[in-house]
Amino acid sequence: MTFAYAGVQYRPTVTGRRGMVSSAHPLASVAGLRTLMEGGNAIDAAVAVASTLGAVEMGLSGIGGVGWMQIYHAKSRTHICLDYQGWSPYAAERSVFTGPEQMLRGVKSVMTPGAPAGWLAALERFGTMDRAAVFKHVIDICEQGHPVTVHAANIVNTYESWLRPYPSSMACFFPNGAPMRPGQIHKQPDLAKTFRTLVEGGHDAFYRGEIAEKIVRFVQAEGGLLTLRDLADLTVDWVAPLGIRYREYEVFGPPAPSSAVQWLQTLKLLEGYDLRSMGHNSVEHLHTLIEAEKLAIADRVHYNVRPGVALEELLRDDYCAARRALIDPARAARVLGARYATTMEVSFVKPGELQGMRESTTHFNVVDAEGNAVSATQSLGGFGCGVVVPDTGILLNDFIYWFDLDADSPNVVGPRKKNEMCLSPGMIFRGGKPFALMGTPGSHGIMETTPQFMSNVMDFEMAVQAAIEAPRVRPAEGNRIMAEGRIPAAVLDGLRARGHLVDVLPDFTMAVGGAQGIMIDPDSGAYSGGADPRRDGYAIGW
Repeated sequence: MTFAYAGVQYRPTVTGRRGMVSSAHPLASVAGLRTLMEGGNAIDAAVAVASTLGAVEMGLSGIGGVGWMQIYHAKSRTHICLDYQGWSPYAAERSVFTGPEQMLRGVKSVMTPGAPAGWLAALERFGTMDRAAVFKHVIDICEQGHPVTVHAANIVNTYESWLRPYPSSMACFFPNGAPMRPGQIHKQPDLAKTFRTLVEGGHDAFYRGEIAEKIVRFVQAEGGLLTLRDLADLTVDWVAPLGIRYREYEVFGPPAPSSAVQWLQTLKLLEGYDLRSMGHNSVEHLHTLIEAEKLAIADRVHYNVRPGVALEELLRDDYCAARRALIDPARAARVLGARYATTMEVSFVKPGELQGMRESTTHFNVVDAEGNAVSATQSLGGFGCGVVVPDTGILLNDFIYWFDLDADSPNVVGPRKKNEMCLSPGMIFRGGKPFALMGTPGSHGIMETTPQFMSNVMDFEMAVQAAIEAPRVRPAEGNRIMAEGRIPAAVLDGLRARGHLVDVLPDFTMAVGGAQGIMIDPDSGAYSGGADPRRDGYAIGW
């Protein structure tokens, strides 16, 4: 194979043989690599990366958020997913919310944070280090401070109006009352204190002790729904991955309520085409990709969290063949959008009929010398609800927003419930062994960009960095699509001729995600890492 040479890239592919970390921030990748070099395994390093990202990639993930991990443990040959996306509060009745604004901002939008429970569960089952060794990196960064990047300063300043109603939020992110400046040293002593408490007391210190009391006291005073019972009853789940066969590969994502079924089905639909002969990012290739994604969007919205649906049915060869037949090679179809709606125009793409049945996120990957591998995606929901709990440094999530208010939706908001979650870290196996770890942030766009960079590897034999950098497209509502400006004008004109309404984006834009990836050479076992220049992505090998 020619993976090392295929594709155009602006950054070098990072290589290593003893370990590799690819994350959305250099300091988080360093924290993971230091953990490996100090004797930890990939799971220890993943938790070090996960916790550090919340401190340095501010507002996109963190201890007040949620996530999913896909883990391969080499010694036991265990391949499993960890769901730590949290639950809605017991008081989250549909009648409590008067509109989407309450589900997006402020303390009513908070899901029970799952991140600390997930990190600790991963360490307890597969880790080799104690909590102090794993969390020392984030504690040091919070206490000593870290230099703010240009990208991070722009993000924080963009969300100032979101944070302004809460003095504790402004004190955390704008301690001098001035806009955040690239190069300034940003300290988070309250967050360091919270992590020290987590190190000392573990799960109960966060969910039943002093931290829980501080969270609930503040949330309740502000009119929110979280209670001590919500935190005390928080559980995480170990679940089997959902997978497909794609050509000579096996591809896996998390099961529902993750939305990975959408990008898995997209790949199954694309399997029926010789994409390579079409030419990468040609008119024919992109049209076929977009139309396949529209079909998968419709099925995911309708079926993913509907009770009684076996998602494997959406991935069957015969079902996908029938869906594939609906793709018009010469004309764009229309899709209603990424979320549930009860009304649907006749011309919109509709979900298929199953037999028997009538940005604001981050992603990272880690591998170690033993072959342990972690692919993880976690989120706060984009500066969460805007609320930092005083005296803790904890920025709370807004994942109630990812429920629907429509009573007919399978994803309708309700008490003690998990919502449909766009977070969906991926793994590609070849010959029964991990071959690539890949994933991206990007809200609903996660499911539309993931199959693109995975196909770049599997169909076009690109190196991981080239696969990540390659220009992307995304379908939007109706027949509108978004396309990065590096796609040639002639190709965009060809898509317009087939009925696509094209919005041309900047050459590199967060609107199409911020992927990270690691590939494992099937012959030598060497690692190569790629990270997305669309954000502060950075891969480091050892």
